[in-house]
Amino acid sequence: MQQSCRQALLLSSSNCHTYSLLEFAKNEICSFLNRNDVKTLLFIPYAQNNYDTYTARIKEAIGPWGYEVTGIHTYSNPVDAINNAKAVFIGGGNTFLLLKKLYDNNLVEIIRQKVNDGSLLYMGSSAGTNVATKSIHTTNDMPIIYPPSFDAINLVPFNINPHYIDMNMETHMGETRDQRIKEYLEMPYACPVLGLKEGSILHVNKNSLIIKGVAGAFLFQKEKKTEYPVGADVSFLLN
Repeated sequence: MQQSCRQALLLSSSNCHTYSLLEFAKNEICSFLNRNDVKTLLFIPYAQNNYDTYTARIKEAIGPWGYEVTGIHTYSNPVDAINNAKAVFIGGGNTFLLLKKLYDNNLVEIIRQKVNDGSLLYMGSSAGTNVATKSIHTTNDMPIIYPPSFDAINLVPFNINPHYIDMNMETHMGETRDQRIKEYLEMPYACPVLGLKEGSILHVNKNSLIIKGVAGAFLFQKEKKTEYPVGADVSFLLN
């Protein structure tokens, strides 16, 4: 098992049915930040195009909880912003666009290093969760732009499929999410895929991995699909 001081919260989405923005994750987020004495979040809005509007939405949601939110786009040097931050939150949108912007600004390696050495807390939602994994091969997004690589920040050695839906669509004749994931698993470079249902949160604490939030997850491996409820320990995925 790789030794790491990493701490991360990986959300399937910022939105969950019947909850306001990030409300379903409020207790986990507050506990995560408070026990690490963090009061300011550096928000990375690169997965969408209107950085000011997106950052303002996150401020409106998290500000009342007692935290300050600053957008990385307001800094002249994004690398310096990461070096001076205690916690980063990467929001959702288009994963291909997000990863390209992270590479363009030379942030992939520095985020990986600082999270793994314990000097930076990581929060991600949807696309922000995708880029925390080994690669973005299992995103649901359309490839609207081409990043230099599909390799992501690699805080965890597996992939995630956010917004995972497990249903039997009797009238739907197209491919299901399960079939799409199976296509990926047939590739020689494939790794396990954790499908996070809406409202699911993956809590990474060094070499511990616990499913939290208000919904569970499905683990996809070759020829095998396993369901895990909220509270399940899936630390074996870090081996």
